[in-house]
Amino acid sequence: MNHKHRMTLQKIFSHPIDTNIDWKRIRSLLVHLGAEMSEGRRGRVKVSLNGVEEVFSLPHHGHTVQDKNEIIQLRHFLERAGITPG
Repeated sequence: MNHKHRMTLQKIFSHPIDTNIDWKRIRSLLVHLGAEMSEGRRGRVKVSLNGVEEVFSLPHHGHTVQDKNEIIQLRHFLERAGITPG
């Protein structure tokens, strides 16, 4: 895992929650981890990783994920898929 991927993963799991994470970096991390992604209607993307599936909303304005609940959803998804920063 390169430095940018490690930093993105650390931001996702940081306390307090970082609400300014670039979606392109999240996407790059997920692809690097082996996730399969398919974009659907209404600004949503379905992500499958290690047998776990989740649907995420794409950022509405700009390119950053700014909603705490979306970061928490991503964090829980990664944990269920066996991915943690440690």
